[in-house]
Amino acid sequence: MLSLAEIRKKAESWLTKEFNEETRKEVREMLDKDEKKLIDSFYQDLEFGTGGLRGIMGAGTNSMNIYTLGMATQGLSNYIRKQCGNSRVKVAIAYDCRNNSRYFAETTANIFSANGFVVYLFESLRPTPELSFAIRHYQCQSGVVITASHNPPEYNGYKAYWNDGGQVVAPHDEAIIDEVRKITSVNDIKFTGKKNRIKMIGKETDDLFLDEVHKMSLNPEIIRKFSDIPIVYTPIHGTGITLVPPALKMFGFKNIISVPEQDVIDGNFPTVKSPNPEEPDALKLAIKKAIETNAELVMATDPDADRLGLAVRNRKGEFILLNGNQTGVILVWYILSQFKEKKKYKGNEYIIKTIVTSDLMERIAEDFNVEYFNVLTGFKFFAELIRENEGIKKYIGGGEESYGFLPGDYVRDKDAVASCALAAEATAWSKSNGMSLFELLLDIYVKYGFYKEKLINIVRKGNEGANEIKAMMTGYRNNPPEKINNSLVVKMNDYETQISHDILKDTKTSIDLIKSDVLQFFLADGTKISIRPSGTEPKIKFYFSVNTILSSSDKFEETEKILDKRISDIITDMKLV
Repeated sequence: MLSLAEIRKKAESWLTKEFNEETRKEVREMLDKDEKKLIDSFYQDLEFGTGGLRGIMGAGTNSMNIYTLGMATQGLSNYIRKQCGNSRVKVAIAYDCRNNSRYFAETTANIFSANGFVVYLFESLRPTPELSFAIRHYQCQSGVVITASHNPPEYNGYKAYWNDGGQVVAPHDEAIIDEVRKITSVNDIKFTGKKNRIKMIGKETDDLFLDEVHKMSLNPEIIRKFSDIPIVYTPIHGTGITLVPPALKMFGFKNIISVPEQDVIDGNFPTVKSPNPEEPDALKLAIKKAIETNAELVMATDPDADRLGLAVRNRKGEFILLNGNQTGVILVWYILSQFKEKKKYKGNEYIIKTIVTSDLMERIAEDFNVEYFNVLTGFKFFAELIRENEGIKKYIGGGEESYGFLPGDYVRDKDAVASCALAAEATAWSKSNGMSLFELLLDIYVKYGFYKEKLINIVRKGNEGANEIKAMMTGYRNNPPEKINNSLVVKMNDYETQISHDILKDTKTSIDLIKSDVLQFFLADGTKISIRPSGTEPKIKFYFSVNTILSSSDKFEETEKILDKRISDIITDMKLV
């Protein structure tokens, strides 16, 4: 860890003429008046995590600005050139609605073009999944999307992609970081772009992308019968406004109801506390609109339209929010059931989920005799697995608990555009079978078991917070609990050491995934507890999953209370509240 003197010296190096006046002014103020901000802004260099670069916008080596972005882009450019030699290099760039996103995207385009690359830059904001599609369609070697996903307004970020349309993974990620570290001065960054190398793209790419989305439809004839289902959709001020309504209309839905206040593109996200479809507050206006219009389904996407939040009516007609596990379970079941009904299986299909996502997806896949894979958190691992199986096995769907889902393999990142359309189609299918989407979920629980999940985020900001999170992980790893909530810990998975310890048998086996700072405890009563520091935010995440038999859909509410209490008791026993 750097000393305060070293941090001040590092900050003072940002007062030279290579940095613009706005940056120099901000650094001077930190040096003179705000020691805590100074430390947080310079105690480390912003590095690639599970989502590339992501940080609070402002001056400093640990913040998002044109210089940290520039170093990342120059390092990425140097790495691409080493990989591709003198061959013609093409890259694609997209950006979301956030403050400075266009500025950062144009800066990135200039740097790539100055390095001799052909750049496909979207003419205006576009969803992240379309960036993944564009990389593949234009046969690019790499790509970047400027976004901080669902983070608060003060954040922005930079996701780097490889030629398969997936986010960079090993060995590329570490190699890119190595190239970035070789840049010791902003003078090493080629900021002066070559405009003739930058090609603007827009509607023509949209149309090609939407054609692929439309191919995901499994029941167009049912949609024709129920095309007037009232559906409320909100982009929460973000990029979803560009493609989600057109995708729904292309599928055949005619009664799409907007939330005018949230159709406004605004990086300050004025109508919500957080532009995160995981947060109930983000869907309040949409649900209000749905009640006013007697809608059956509410859909919300995050600022870069790769995450989907749903609200559905329960048996009392009240809107309830589905979590990411529930949405993923419904979509997986719908895809697998319709593949079976329409005899689409060829015997080599598979789905993917993350290790912290509901194991109910596994039960469904087993029932349909479809192979499933577990990967670490992050859709870059989905992309990696799809690439490895290309031409051998066929990916047809999968998702993660954090509201991401991908149907089909034409995109290699989570895709809320296609997921919105598929969720609407599943609603129409349910209606054609005399039930609601909520009742379909209950039927799934009755057949496979009622799985209930909860996520707790413990936020610890800055350098002190990072050290506290590290200490918490060390404590759980070195002194694992023998019991949690009076249930024996029967197995522990440590993805850092890559060892799975069956405690009852006292046997250890290797975990065939790359190292990651994640711990999992499996209890005798079927509970699964996963603990991991976030790769993109200053927090540590605790995932709880419990399950039991649901004897009938009429028993849902009382069974849910039992599972909720079990989770609450576990949280209390672990002293997390």
